[in-house]
Amino acid sequence: MNRITAMFCLCLTACLAGPQAARSSELITIFQNVRIFDGMGAALTPPRHVLVRGNVIERISADPISVERDASPEIIDGAGRTLMPGLIDVHTHLAMGTITELVLMTRDANYATLLSGKAAGEMLMRGFTSVRDAGGPVFGLKRAIDEGHIPGPRIWPSGALISQTSGHGDFRSIHDLPRADGELHFSERLGYAAIADGESAVLRRVREQLMQGASQIKLVAGGGVSSQYDPLDVSQYTEAELHAAVQAASAWGTYVMVHAYTANAIQLAVRAGVKCIEHGQLADEESIEMMAENNVWLSIQPFLGEPDPRFPEGSPHRIKQLQVAAGTNNTIALARKHGVKIAWGADILFNPAKARAQGTQLSVMSRWFEPAEVLKMATGINAELLALSGARNPYPGKLGIVVEGALADLLLVEGNPLENLALIENPEQNFVVIMKDGQIYKNSL
Repeated sequence: MNRITAMFCLCLTACLAGPQAARSSELITIFQNVRIFDGMGAALTPPRHVLVRGNVIERISADPISVERDASPEIIDGAGRTLMPGLIDVHTHLAMGTITELVLMTRDANYATLLSGKAAGEMLMRGFTSVRDAGGPVFGLKRAIDEGHIPGPRIWPSGALISQTSGHGDFRSIHDLPRADGELHFSERLGYAAIADGESAVLRRVREQLMQGASQIKLVAGGGVSSQYDPLDVSQYTEAELHAAVQAASAWGTYVMVHAYTANAIQLAVRAGVKCIEHGQLADEESIEMMAENNVWLSIQPFLGEPDPRFPEGSPHRIKQLQVAAGTNNTIALARKHGVKIAWGADILFNPAKARAQGTQLSVMSRWFEPAEVLKMATGINAELLALSGARNPYPGKLGIVVEGALADLLLVEGNPLENLALIENPEQNFVVIMKDGQIYKNSL
């Protein structure tokens, strides 16, 4: 075996072994002289030392930390830099975020899957160590990441986006109508969507996603911007249909999240027992009050109507986009007024360029929140939302916080993001160490 072949085999073995192999040898990392943003407070700590053993934060100390004599810890001198939790995005579409609609329509599943794997690795390198996927075929991607074959964030998968006929998740054209009994569109066969009309069909599609490993369920409860045949103002699914999905998810110890912009769609979903509203930009005060009274989360996106190459000026899609953007300020103000739990997600769809600016989408939240509030939202608070998956939570343990006993998903930041939130917009330069599950995926020091 020549030297090049030997090196290739060694690298391949390491890649395939990934985090599992590292965990078995219990790697030890010590961060020295770091100031900690813990995902809960509003200030950095004085200089601290942090011991990571395996995939858990074992000790945080004001004094230097020593380990057993036979250990060989990796020592990282923080030199006063900021140590913080890995970022969490609770509304991603890993299978659809970095491909175009044209790629989806070519039905080349292998190509799209490879691109989603690349997107997952890039997302981790942007500092996002955990994501809740809000619709798309990512079960295999999650497995490949968890087994250490490719790098990527922890994924809470929803599976196929469940939609009524002519709903926001119906990717068919009018030329695909009428639908024959048992006939599936390619978007359903590939796991992007599941069209279900009536309570029994909704139950079936929800259970199919749970069978495949969904940690929560995603339904469409109202019109969308990018979809072709549903006006923005329409409500989708009856209360009984939504309640059927809630019952099926609850039986498995988890919850339902829904795409909904309008007050009517939100109120239908809340009455049905849904636990998280995605978007909500056209909410009114009554619907926000209902969410607060029923402990329903708002997963908000900072939609401001920025130009989108998919939506030419004056087009129906652009008009809908601007309607949604006009409501963002009002919904956030109402949610804060009534104490609704607010999470953040980027919701990047069919837009490779925007996907690369994921951190910028988080930074935009500083229009409405202080930097510490934004960072808490994208760490400790988003982790609380992930925990709603209950028995279906694929990664039990404390996430989104830097405390003893928490899972070691950590970022070492060049500078203080509490003073300069824009640091998260340039992760290549400013995230000098990226750790997920105790594994160092980047160390540029």
